[in-house]
Amino acid sequence: MAKKRIAVVPLWDEEKNSIWMLPNYLDGIRESGGVGLVLPLHVQPEDAVEILDMCDGLLITGGHDVSPSMYGEEKKDTCGILCPERDVLEQALYRRAVEQDKAVLGICRGIQTVNVLEGGTLYQDLPTEVPENVGHHGKPPYDQVVHEVILTSELRRLLGTDRLGVNSYHHQAIKQLGENLEVMAQSEDGLVEAVRHKHRRFVWAVQWHPEFSFWSDGNSRKIFQEFVDNC
Repeated sequence: MAKKRIAVVPLWDEEKNSIWMLPNYLDGIRESGGVGLVLPLHVQPEDAVEILDMCDGLLITGGHDVSPSMYGEEKKDTCGILCPERDVLEQALYRRAVEQDKAVLGICRGIQTVNVLEGGTLYQDLPTEVPENVGHHGKPPYDQVVHEVILTSELRRLLGTDRLGVNSYHHQAIKQLGENLEVMAQSEDGLVEAVRHKHRRFVWAVQWHPEFSFWSDGNSRKIFQEFVDNC
């Protein structure tokens, strides 16, 4: 059987004016039986979806903040650097993937993108908007546990546990949940940490970073394996 082809949204380095990729995203796909294909960033949306049509799944990576204009808000001073090209690219890719019922995995920015495109909103900056949080901005090495999450739904069934220690590196998070989404994990301060699409075969997204902990944590490997198996 041919390996599953996974379209991977590229990362952007504005200082070097170049796309790049963390190898662990591709390692996780490869070790789970797939092949990760890093997409171009500066491409017309119709060309991007044609590439997706040749793939079996979509991985939405971490990265820049999602533009608040995507959920009808003005950008606050505490919001981070934006990448409008990613906003345009991911909207086209996600809509097509959901339309075709392709498997989707969102990580960090990925869960925020999925939530916004399903009609939800975000906290633009947790330290100022949710000051009594458990601390979601870890320091190197990024595979270390920062806090625990409480698991429900399909993620609890997959991992076989009610609680999970996760690595964490973000300053934005889901505020209002998108209408088609179901919560699969929450942190102890009540923030949404994982979601699934209620009406699609496999659209999952997590706020933590299983790519950083792929080699050291069996649960991270299970998440990647479940994604690739559903592609």
